[in-house]
Amino acid sequence: MLPLRLSDIAAASVHLFTALGAVCGLFAALAAFDGAWERMFIWLGVALVIDGIDGTFARMAHVEERLPRFSGERLDLVVDYVTYVFVPALALLRAGFLTGTWGLVIAALILLSSLYHFSDLASKGEDYSFIGFPAIWNVVAFYVFVLSPPAWLTYTILLALVVLTFVPMPWVHPMRVKRLRTLTLAVTAAWAIAAIAAVWSGFPAPVWTQVVLVAAALYLCGLTVERVLQGRWDD
Repeated sequence: MLPLRLSDIAAASVHLFTALGAVCGLFAALAAFDGAWERMFIWLGVALVIDGIDGTFARMAHVEERLPRFSGERLDLVVDYVTYVFVPALALLRAGFLTGTWGLVIAALILLSSLYHFSDLASKGEDYSFIGFPAIWNVVAFYVFVLSPPAWLTYTILLALVVLTFVPMPWVHPMRVKRLRTLTLAVTAAWAIAAIAAVWSGFPAPVWTQVVLVAAALYLCGLTVERVLQGRWDD
């Protein structure tokens, strides 16, 4: 038996750290069944943070070299599907934003379209942009809870995003975009502050957080639309 090296333990610990996102998803689902929406989004937020930093740890620990048999990318996809897709769809149903037969249909479309995105080998561009709507249904659900839009608008937006999953347009990654990087990072930071304040205050969120969150969404969507219109696919 080969001796267990400290570097191998470190690499395995990174995989464990990634896997904790699934545990966050479980706690978030339990909160959804309890109707504890703020607690649910706290757990989804923790999962989002884990997803945002585990790649850095993986590179530091040389996980692919130390544990070549285990795919961190596959593990990440499984965890992301739970926290980015399944729990948010469940929450929209449990909270009454999706109701009746049409509500179930839209929830099913969210699950199915996201499976297409997660299994698409060309879902990411060379500049780390997402090709097609990136299945960030946790963020979409958060906006629905924050803004509480009328049902017709909620259904329209959700259906539009399902369709956009299959449209090969590049959606910018706010942490990877090069053009207007400083401004984009500032907008992302403002979004994070407003999101935390919204969860802290409870739903429906205070008006100022709604304004900041909508402005940030419009800015990031604007970057995506601008790139499509001007044909910039690599900045």
